[in-house]
Amino acid sequence: MTHTMHPFQCAVEAHDTAAIESSLADDVVFSSPNTFRPHRGKPITAAFLRAVLRVLDDFRYVRQISDSDGDDHVFVFEARIGDVAVFGCDLVHCDGDGKIDDFVVMVRPLSAANALQVAMGAEMERIQHEATMAVESDRKEA
Repeated sequence: MTHTMHPFQCAVEAHDTAAIESSLADDVVFSSPNTFRPHRGKPITAAFLRAVLRVLDDFRYVRQISDSDGDDHVFVFEARIGDVAVFGCDLVHCDGDGKIDDFVVMVRPLSAANALQVAMGAEMERIQHEATMAVESDRKEA
């Protein structure tokens, strides 16, 4: 059986930030290994995902596991942060419109999780700024 890549995976591997953002539901819940609480909403989730593209090198999806309905997916990935190998997975649920409404990231080994925490920590101010700017832009358009 041949499996095609989910559009989100294609967008990430192409570093297509507009397509990544368009794959997210407005009320998406994002759970990161680097934060203690989930983040809610497309602006903050998109900002986190853009930051991930900046800090992870040689990112590639190596496996996709999906339920028979196509609503739940596990996207297994490999990447690097400097000389630290990162192995992880994105656990996503898609709503009735095919948009990602629940997004959980898991990373191993511990050295990779620690390296990711440091790299993403350095991005937090930018992440917050991007999310705030997106929310303000949405308000002006409404």
